[in-house]
Amino acid sequence: MSDIKLNKGNLLIAEPSLLHDDSFNKSMILLTEYNKNNSIGFILNKPLKYTIRDLIPEIDCSFTIYQGGPVEQNNLYFIHKIPELIPESIQVGNNMFWGGDFEVLKNLLLENKIENTQIRFFLGYSGWGSIQLEEELENNYWFVTKNDFENILSEDNKTLWKNKLIEKGGEYKIWANAPNNINLN
Repeated sequence: MSDIKLNKGNLLIAEPSLLHDDSFNKSMILLTEYNKNNSIGFILNKPLKYTIRDLIPEIDCSFTIYQGGPVEQNNLYFIHKIPELIPESIQVGNNMFWGGDFEVLKNLLLENKIENTQIRFFLGYSGWGSIQLEEELENNYWFVTKNDFENILSEDNKTLWKNKLIEKGGEYKIWANAPNNINLN
């Protein structure tokens, strides 16, 4: 188990033991909520083949949509770093916010007042019930790190998980280059 405590704003990094899990294989999740009753987060490194325009045609915006997790995949969620523009946002970490007034956001997108490095959209979220996440940590499904990225929204999605494993060191360096399907190796 990690020495870092679970807290909103921290990152969950999928252990190599999750390579057979379609939802969380090589995932890095930003925890946006953590309390004794539940935990919520969004997978940061799994872009989908959709854009905002694909989901909401009246918004002519080509920002990529990401797989947030296996829960409520019909709902659109977002994290951002512009609370001064989007009222009702919830702070989840240093310069990182979750949600807010969608009508205001919609107008900002229509007026091209937001850059793709300021916001990330997700279909679905990752969620855990009471003590479920703690049990998964004890079973070595995840390790926890602080979100040390200045702007995680502009980081290269393809290397987020790999870089965190290399940073952790030891046997994790070996797993950092594992193929998506280790049975094909």
